Amino acid sequence: MRADASATTGGQWVLLAYRLPREPSTPRIALWRKLKRLGVVQIGDGLVGLPLDSRTREALEWVAEEVLEAGGEAAIWLAASPSRRQERELASRMAEAIAAEYRAVAAAAHAVAGETPAVRRRTLARIRRELQRIRRRDFFPPPERRRAEDAVEGLARALRLAA
Repeated sequence: MRADASATTGGQWVLLAYRLPREPSTPRIALWRKLKRLGVVQIGDGLVGLPLDSRTREALEWVAEEVLEAGGEAAIWLAASPSRRQERELASRMAEAIAAEYRAVAAAAHAVAGETPAVRRRTLARIRRELQRIRRRDFFPPPERRRAEDAVEGLARALRLAA
């Protein structure tokens, strides 16, 4: 988990420039899903980025290989944001996308308050897994992160008290 990716990367980014043929559409859909799971920020058409660290660089290098194997074009670039304003803008876009996911986790935790213990246990297990997946791509933690963690812990606490 990163408290602030820009503090650890010094404003460095790893970029993936790619192009895939329109047909067949399956590789394009698979690529889109993979990039979403990684938490990339869309910088332009066919250009995505992540704060630079060894993990993000390797992940995008693997994605680039998959693009090439699907008959597309791909290039990895390392870049520095030219201004603090642009860095904040990219970080803000990434944080907002993650914040929406944290809000959904908190809502799911609150939604099962009146359900049976079995339903609450299954929901707790599912949203804990989802929270872990979100944290892995949370480079610029928004306030919603804490709220989601509190909601999940509140559900766990209620289950312990009910037992």
